[in-house]
Amino acid sequence: MIDRVRRNGSSLLLAAALARTGLTALRAVAPGGRERWGRKNHAGRTVDLYAGPACAAAVAVGTARVRPAVGLAVLAAGACGAYDDVVGAGDARRGFRAHLAALRDGEVTSGTVKLFGICAAGLAAGAVLKEGPLDKVLAGVVIAGAAHFVNLVDVRPGRAAAAGLALGAPGLLREGPGAETAAVAMGAAAAVLPDDLAERTMLGDTGAHALGAALGAAVVAGNGRAGLAAHAVALVAAAACGERVSEAARSLG
Repeated sequence: MIDRVRRNGSSLLLAAALARTGLTALRAVAPGGRERWGRKNHAGRTVDLYAGPACAAAVAVGTARVRPAVGLAVLAAGACGAYDDVVGAGDARRGFRAHLAALRDGEVTSGTVKLFGICAAGLAAGAVLKEGPLDKVLAGVVIAGAAHFVNLVDVRPGRAAAAGLALGAPGLLREGPGAETAAVAMGAAAAVLPDDLAERTMLGDTGAHALGAALGAAVVAGNGRAGLAAHAVALVAAAACGERVSEAARSLG
């Protein structure tokens, strides 16, 4: 018990320190110029995107210490989110239905690239983390679905980071790598939450997808087939009702 608490605490603190250090460093250096990092939030205020890569890098490093395959999946999810943050900045289309409709018309949007990229990363990680074809697929769905879910609730300041804390907390009660993975996600989320709530920064797709992928991996590590199936169904349903999920997140607080 004491060893488990110590490991989880170390993972949480490491992720928090990495995320905070990354946020501070990016804010000081602003690679490519500060204009590149500015975005308008829901209230029309200009905030920066530094929290996204800072959080994604911290979670990738922290989870890679626990399971390298999870670290790679988190990194891939964050990279796909970063691509959409940059290339899709002016695209008003939201939700996978809109992007798939564009794909049917022959247009490959940044959202489509993100969708398929994160799905591929989730399935690749699931193939490593679980035994048996069905469990591998379910694990991939959970990782990709969790990444998408956290992005769905990232519609107001602090929503995604708070979701990381709330969804990660139950994982701390479990034994093994799932608890450490949840601790990593919680540490990174806690580190950027104050600046996010103060509307100085936002996670963007980069941070939200990376955080969600780590939370999904924590679920995968702590559940058997029945648990994976239940989580997969819930996450697919949330994706199908994406607008309602986002609207519910907007109404909180």
